[in-house]
Amino acid sequence: MKITKDTVVTLRYKVANAQGQLVEESKAPMVYLHGGYDNTFPKIEAALDGQEPGFSTTVLLQPADAFGQRDESLTTTIPRSQFPAGVKVGGTLRGTGDDGQERAFRVVKIKGPVVLLDANHPYAGQALKFSLTVTDVREASAEEITHRHVHGEHGHHH
Repeated sequence: MKITKDTVVTLRYKVANAQGQLVEESKAPMVYLHGGYDNTFPKIEAALDGQEPGFSTTVLLQPADAFGQRDESLTTTIPRSQFPAGVKVGGTLRGTGDDGQERAFRVVKIKGPVVLLDANHPYAGQALKFSLTVTDVREASAEEITHRHVHGEHGHHH
């Protein structure tokens, strides 16, 4: 079956940075509803459209086509005295940014009396190379199309 609008696509993937270093590899397959539902990056959908199981490709995405540019306004520091016990560098804290939006902040560094936090996606500002292999394609159910995402195995569960 070919990948077209309203099909469910199962992929194995690897992500490398512009220097070719592996930054992420799927342990479980990625499963998404194809057809402009914002379930994956548009340039990945475009590369897979019309393809079949067994198809492999590599797609280079610039920051604007992936996780966006870094936004330094999404970084902040808090006094270490306000820092919750047990959270370490690499951990995540939920909080409100300067713009009043609820965000997840990664703990980037603990430096003396301050803690540096960053709400940018870890890959923001990076060009990324996605190596993709299609392992399965099936028709989406009416419910999946209505809900705009995959249900069941590797998808959304109610």
